[in-house]
Amino acid sequence: MLLTILAASTETAAASGGLVEDLQKNFGLNWAYLIAQCINFVIVAYVLKKFAFGPIGDMLSQRRERIAEGEAKLKQIEQDLQDSEKRTAEAIEKANNKAKEMITEAKTSAANITEEKTQEAIASAQNILAKAEETAKAERSQMVKELKSDFGKLVATATATVSGKVLTDADHKSINEDALAVIEK
Repeated sequence: MLLTILAASTETAAASGGLVEDLQKNFGLNWAYLIAQCINFVIVAYVLKKFAFGPIGDMLSQRRERIAEGEAKLKQIEQDLQDSEKRTAEAIEKANNKAKEMITEAKTSAANITEEKTQEAIASAQNILAKAEETAKAERSQMVKELKSDFGKLVATATATVSGKVLTDADHKSINEDALAVIEK
């Protein structure tokens, strides 16, 4: 449609004398109003840019920056959380390994202590047995001496009774020695 108007206006302009004059007549173009409207448009555009679109644009750019900062912080927090989880897992694994080592050491130590205590008990039992054997030997020796002495007295008494004579200390000694010699064989 615009082409039709322009084509018609060029034909009439050629016939009437000029395009500008034809536009002024057909569209009611007034240069004073047109220039005033252009100045008003520039003023309104400047005022809107300065007081409306400028602050809104600034506010939007600030929001974009805060959103970008928030996303960066979120990524940093996620990274810190992952690092923390790794450190926690490592610490748990290290603690588990340390606990296993301590258990192994405790078992080894218990086995060593048990072995030491067993050896001490065996040594103590052997000492007790040795002392008991020594005591038994000493008691046996004492009993043998007492028996020999008593046997010698019995033999001397029996001999005195059978022979009917009173024996002297030399006779007692001789009889005891003879009786002991027979017993020891």
